[in-house]
Amino acid sequence: MANHKSALKRIRNSETKRLRNKYQHKTTRNAIKKLREADKKEAETLYPSVVGMIDKLAKKNIIHDNKASNLKSQLAKHVAAL
Repeated sequence: MANHKSALKRIRNSETKRLRNKYQHKTTRNAIKKLREADKKEAETLYPSVVGMIDKLAKKNIIHDNKASNLKSQLAKHVAAL
């Protein structure tokens, strides 16, 4: 267990950030699944918001930049193919 006040605070902050990151990541994954199951019209309206969510995760280093690019590319191809 930590012995310093600053270490205890760091543990609390890390847990808060971990839970927030987990929530944002899971929400984005659910939005991606919803987009993949949607029909053409619904998918076209969902696509910009999902891309925004992915960009936000990449900006905050929750996912890697290349993973974000790959996800966006796959989703764009999927929406175009509908």
